[in-house]
Amino acid sequence: MQTTTPTPVRHARNELGRFLRSRREAIRPETLGLPERGRRRTPGLRRDEVAELADISVDWYIRLEQGCPVSPSRHTVDAIARALRLDTVEIAHLYALSGMALPQDAADEVVPPTVQRMTDRLAQPAYVTNRLGDVLHWNLAADALFGFGDVADADRNVFIGMFLRPASRKLFGAGWEAEAKRMLAEFRPVHDINTADPRFVQLTGRLQAESHLFATWWRQHGIKVGGAGCKTLYPPGGGRTKYEYVALQVIENPALKTIIYYAV
Repeated sequence: MQTTTPTPVRHARNELGRFLRSRREAIRPETLGLPERGRRRTPGLRRDEVAELADISVDWYIRLEQGCPVSPSRHTVDAIARALRLDTVEIAHLYALSGMALPQDAADEVVPPTVQRMTDRLAQPAYVTNRLGDVLHWNLAADALFGFGDVADADRNVFIGMFLRPASRKLFGAGWEAEAKRMLAEFRPVHDINTADPRFVQLTGRLQAESHLFATWWRQHGIKVGGAGCKTLYPPGGGRTKYEYVALQVIENPALKTIIYYAV
């Protein structure tokens, strides 16, 4: 007898159904204030109760749990996540199983307190950025080196700082052009998979309008994988210092990374 291996799409639909059922059965109805409706044959919520809480049709929800070829909208996925009381990790998993990119909102811009405390305690310059390059948190050493505290909130972005702040030319000296091109090439692939995000469109539009070099190099479409490296900087107080740096992804929120500099 010949067996058929499920396609990746079919497998994802099956996993979505299993995930929804596992979360539905994990909820105690009394915690949601639901009325008793006779003896329950299975633990947790009934499918019709989830559908009612999510304000979607029972048939639609059943088809999702059964792995049928249906395509829920973002609105539906969000409604189901609320109905099942999913946490942030579970919501990300639900989106992945639904074949969608997780939308970015204000919560994705918040640096976890543990990461803030770790950054503050470091003697080395360290700061936290999001995918857009916005600097969300920094320590005293990073402020002394990069002057983040002197910049308006709307301009506290590594690409705006590099291309539009004259102080960056002095900080990087003769290495400014090479460093600017490297940063741009690392940002390009991140930008291209987030073109639906208006923040990326606004940022690159501003940089192309206000920096001739950014506009020129942007058209060249350079691509580079980010990571660790070395930089020679000329701090505001004078002198010349060579740094090694590393970018660490924040596990609690993969949209964030912590950049740490070590003088060598």
